[in-house]
Amino acid sequence: MKSPLHILQEYWGFNNFRPLQEDIIQSVLEGRDTIALLPTGGGKSLCFQIPAMVMEGLCIVISPLVALMNDQVASLESKGIKAMALTGGLSSEALTTQLDNALYGPYKFLYLSPERLQQEQVQWALKKMNVNLIAVDEAHCISQWGNDFRPSYQKIPVLKALQPYAPTIALTATATEEVLLDTISELKLEQPQIFKKSFARTNLSYQVYQQSDKLHRIFQMLKPLKESAVVYVRSRNQAEQWSQRLQQQGISATFYHGGLPPKVKQERLDAWKQYRVSTMVATTAFGMGIDHPNVRYVIHAQLPESLESYFQEAGRAGRDGKDAEAVLLYEAQDQQLLTKQFLDTLPTLQDLKKLYRTLCNYFQIPYGEGEFTEHSFSLNKLCQTYQLPIQQTYNGLNTLDRLGIIQLSKQFGRKSKIQFLVPSQSLLMAFEKNPSFSVVGKTLLRMYGGIFDNPNTIDLEWVAHKSGLASDLIVGTLKEMAQQDLVDLQLFETDASITFMVPREDDRTLNPFREAIELVNNRKERQVKAVLTYIANTKVCLQVQLLRYFGETTTQECGRCSVCLEKRKSQQPLETQVIAQKILALLQETPMDSRNLLENLTFAEADVLKVLRALLDRKLIQLNAVNQYYCS
Repeated sequence: MKSPLHILQEYWGFNNFRPLQEDIIQSVLEGRDTIALLPTGGGKSLCFQIPAMVMEGLCIVISPLVALMNDQVASLESKGIKAMALTGGLSSEALTTQLDNALYGPYKFLYLSPERLQQEQVQWALKKMNVNLIAVDEAHCISQWGNDFRPSYQKIPVLKALQPYAPTIALTATATEEVLLDTISELKLEQPQIFKKSFARTNLSYQVYQQSDKLHRIFQMLKPLKESAVVYVRSRNQAEQWSQRLQQQGISATFYHGGLPPKVKQERLDAWKQYRVSTMVATTAFGMGIDHPNVRYVIHAQLPESLESYFQEAGRAGRDGKDAEAVLLYEAQDQQLLTKQFLDTLPTLQDLKKLYRTLCNYFQIPYGEGEFTEHSFSLNKLCQTYQLPIQQTYNGLNTLDRLGIIQLSKQFGRKSKIQFLVPSQSLLMAFEKNPSFSVVGKTLLRMYGGIFDNPNTIDLEWVAHKSGLASDLIVGTLKEMAQQDLVDLQLFETDASITFMVPREDDRTLNPFREAIELVNNRKERQVKAVLTYIANTKVCLQVQLLRYFGETTTQECGRCSVCLEKRKSQQPLETQVIAQKILALLQETPMDSRNLLENLTFAEADVLKVLRALLDRKLIQLNAVNQYYCS
């Protein structure tokens, strides 16, 4: 049996564990139920991956995020560790095959959503597996008091019944005392060992500024930067626009969002990590599996939707332990936009019932069926077809996802791209032979300049409007043109997919979630208000505010944030006066050089030297031939 340290070195290439990791791993290896409360970047995944590698058998990992499951599986596979994830869209036959592979193959990790865990077929297979550990990621989701409550998480204890001898490790980055106690109760943990690391970051300076010219402020921060930075924005369009603006200012920047092809994402991530690009402008999609130590700035150009997300994103700065800054910039109108985007469009129970029926009808789901079927769609087209408000529909889809009724894969805002590959004369000849080529092609030529030189992002719905043709006809025409090598086409007809997690029962599907929906909406209101309070509070240290939000009772100010720095600045005139009085009192007794003065004073050296210069300028003191100060 290999030791945890040996496995850490062999598979992950690290020589030492981070704080608390080794203690947590030892607790799991001793067969104890364990809770790991570690901040973002604290290395939570290793706390269950390494003990699972030490022990014989398979580790079952419960996670609410498909993207995170896929990311961790890919990471483990890249290290030669066998892992799989049972995500949505699997047929019954494919699911059987996957479960057989996990049961009889050399797999060490099986990732499941809490909804998938409820399938009888999955439970039957799990009962026969040699399970060495149950890992519950984002464990706070099981508590109705948590910041991301998911009712489906409350069904996880069925796994404990199927595998009564396997220890459970619950992992989370955020949990108050109330959430912690609720999590222990809901997961039915037996006298768990609790490991909690303070979320305080002594090397990270939180800064909040009301700023009308954000671009200039960001440029001033990034201009002298020799390491890496992240600039977070709220939408994909803004990610592209901000990246272009920074490039125009001479900043080496690129952008990253969920709509980019996987290959492009990886290329840009590699360029950023390898310092070929200094600044990544990104949406919240930039975060999963991001572990780059030398990030000096994390800048939020717009207000985050919650302090939970802000704390995680800001925490990506300074992971190497060196000084770093988390800067939040906002304008007065940003506060109104935040409220409008996240509070004014919160869906009610009736809104969700209507949206759920609409989805079922749109995808032709028969009553009593549809469980674990996957369907691709365009959000804009769905909203246009049924005259639904886009933002409220988007929030409603997220709520249905959080309740475990659907599983939503989001790639909103993906745009198709096209470039003409043949000379204009050859293209005109093709237009003469095919009237549909002519209508679509000439519409594109009128709408998009430079379409011969570079791939152009196009809006299919807008092209349809301009040409007077149906979208389906335009898509078919473009595909035909691509087959004839007239154009290079990157086509996205859909920008999201839904997996239905429960059979269709219309109102009966949602009625049990009445209280949960109210909790979700109330929680979102509290989260938005907490963000607004955070930026408005100029009296309390920003780190103290964040730590109190996450349940740490501390009064120790960081001394580095914008609030603390402003306090110090306001106190400087009084402190300068006190230093001057002390210096003059000492020099009235005997002349002293700067070293003797510093030995007799308790103030910072820089402050003392600054006051000495001021006293010299005002001729209240003088220097003698041996560089001693004396009173005039």
